[in-house]
Formats: sequence, structure tokens, C-alpha cells
Amino acid sequence: MRDEYDFSNAIKNPYVAKNKQQITIRLDQQVIDYFKNMSEETGMPYQNIINYYLLQCVKEEKQMVIQFQN
Repeated sequence: MRDEYDFSNAIKNPYVAKNKQQITIRLDQQVIDYFKNMSEETGMPYQNIINYYLLQCVKEEKQMVIQFQN
């Protein structure tokens, strides 16, 4: 291994999404298991599946209905 490397001619990775932001989110284990099972079926990372699902909600302007049980 070299002591130093020259990155002056390096280019940015073109496959890195520029519009994505890393966050931390707390999810119920049931939700994680659901998307991990879907991940095994499709071969896609479960984080990507969650992102695509939420993106679909945004595009369809879905509204969440919350009902609390008495």
C-alpha cells in the first residue's frame, strides 16, 4: 500500500443519488420484518423498498387516516 495517493483526477461516483438524505428513523419490528421479507422475495435492499413505497405515497398524495381504538 502506498503512503499517499493522488486523487486530483478523480471523478465523483455517478451512481450515488444526489437527492437522497440519510436519516435515522424508528420503526416497529413488524414493519421492518415485512419489508425485509419483501426484500428477500425481490432481491432489493429493504431500505430501497421502503423509500419506493413512501415515494409512491408522495406521488399519489396519499393522506393518512388515524383512528384510535377506544
